[in-house]
Amino acid sequence: MTGRSARGAPPRLRPRLRIEAGGEIALGPGKADLLAAIAAAGSIRAAADQLGMSYARAWQLVRVMNASFAAPLVATARGGGGHGGARLTAAGARVLDLYRAMEAGAAAGAAPAFARLRRLLGK
Repeated sequence: MTGRSARGAPPRLRPRLRIEAGGEIALGPGKADLLAAIAAAGSIRAAADQLGMSYARAWQLVRVMNASFAAPLVATARGGGGHGGARLTAAGARVLDLYRAMEAGAAAGAAPAFARLRRLLGK
């Protein structure tokens, strides 16, 4: 038994963590990806485009994140002609780093059981 999926790629483990606060998902995989894209692009619009989501959806996610944490994660500046943009605050960068560390820890912690489970997967 090879333990390969129907597409031929070997199975992989992808823990998906969600942090809930105040009845909202304060942070999860999609929001973490959005934070990383904002950090890289310097713009909510560019980050949304990069992730294939609407600008309105990206703004909605940013509003939820900013409201969920003690300090905003994303700071924005209005303005046309290249004067606007968005950036992660110090809190945003720290939250993203901690979330990525939690993902890595979850994957490492689950790896031994996943190795045993993987042997039980079909072709």
